[in-house]
Amino acid sequence: MGSNLKEIRWHGRGGMGAKTAATLVAAAALHEGKFSQGFPEYGPERMGAPVIGYTRISDEPIRRHQPIDKPDYVVILDETLIKQVNVTGGMGPDSILVVNTKASPAEVRKTAELEGGKVYTVDATSIALDTIGRNIPNTPMIGALIKASGVLEMDTIKHDIETKLLKKLGQKIVDGNIAATERAFDEVKGEDD
Repeated sequence: MGSNLKEIRWHGRGGMGAKTAATLVAAAALHEGKFSQGFPEYGPERMGAPVIGYTRISDEPIRRHQPIDKPDYVVILDETLIKQVNVTGGMGPDSILVVNTKASPAEVRKTAELEGGKVYTVDATSIALDTIGRNIPNTPMIGALIKASGVLEMDTIKHDIETKLLKKLGQKIVDGNIAATERAFDEVKGEDD
């Protein structure tokens, strides 16, 4: 596998959309002509239980099919998981951590006891409540990930949100999710911001 493989691990709770985010980002990568995988790790899925999703994106065929243990990017949809689950496990010196929180990147680094890598934060919960009307922070976290990583184009993800959600949820929900994605893209903060 070439060095262009990018691996993303999503940590959330049942009902927050981690699985949907993992598969939506993978589908968007396909639309950019890349190879991708997006899948959840199944366990005792119930509302509020910790869940994990995985996304791989590459310019070459992907031959791995196991969970991601050395992620390039870790996206945390619920900051309380930092002290409950080993969310930073396997992160390397160049890995990027993107967290849904009101805390600063420096505060998250300290809480997560993270050495190396880069930390980005965004208040995806407030964004979701403002734009969608529900605490489902997955699409804002996709926007934050895109800004922090550059793995996809914003136009591609907006198109895929519309394609995936329109028939199921309607135009108003689609518009809210697109607005949430764009707003998080604009509001995400890194340690150097």
